[in-house]
Amino acid sequence: MADFVNIDPEEDALAYRYDTQLLIDRRDEDLDEDAITDYITEHFEGNSLIVAGDEDLIKIHFHTNYPWKVLEYCNTVGEIYDIVVEDMVRQSAGLQG
Repeated sequence: MADFVNIDPEEDALAYRYDTQLLIDRRDEDLDEDAITDYITEHFEGNSLIVAGDEDLIKIHFHTNYPWKVLEYCNTVGEIYDIVVEDMVRQSAGLQG
């Protein structure tokens, strides 16, 4: 298992290992793109955050070392699906080898 403690995200493009992508579908209440963006920014370490959509459907793209935490949160906001978590370190190693 990798040690993330000594990685500086300013210097290392792969400091946040997992490219996490998913869709959130409206459950009971309208989705709020700004509120979701603010929550992720304030509660999860990562970069390359994109939150796009409307009150019915939101697409999330986020690089983080803890994708399961992002998925847990998003599941409280609405129905999550089309979940993709890619290990960018493994992808990079595969492309270099």
